[in-house]
Amino acid sequence: MSTSSTSPQRSRGDGDSRPRFFDAKTKALCWAKADTVPGRHPERWRKDAAGNIVCKRFFNCIGCLCYEHDHIIPFSKGGESTADNCQILQSRVNRFKSDKYHVDSEQLKDYSCEVNFTDKELDIIEMAVYGDVLRPGNQCRCRTVAEKLGKFKSKDDTDACKLP
Repeated sequence: MSTSSTSPQRSRGDGDSRPRFFDAKTKALCWAKADTVPGRHPERWRKDAAGNIVCKRFFNCIGCLCYEHDHIIPFSKGGESTADNCQILQSRVNRFKSDKYHVDSEQLKDYSCEVNFTDKELDIIEMAVYGDVLRPGNQCRCRTVAEKLGKFKSKDDTDACKLP
């Protein structure tokens, strides 16, 4: 296994070194294998291993839509930094899970934020974070505030729709 020069190394104690953190390719694969959120753009929104909705832009922060990449088998217990051993977890869940091993999705749910966002709230958050709201399937996009005020004309010729 090749390691990147940007990935910190830790010794196993047997003279072998392994990367402690997931590289960019592994993180992308980890995001891609997470469950999608129905009605939400899959590049922007996913569900973590406990079923919590997380936003791709909210990486490594603390909050109910924030997430981190987690070693399913903890690094401290011999887990590798590979896509097979990676899952996205809401930051709060990842902190509570810590270095525990054999934690199932029901136990992870117990660590989750108790906030359930409505579709409209997620639309408002997506608008604030990305500047638009993309809805797969109906191929429309929501107008930005600048468009609504007549200060900007979008170059995107996809029809604009209204927030729910």
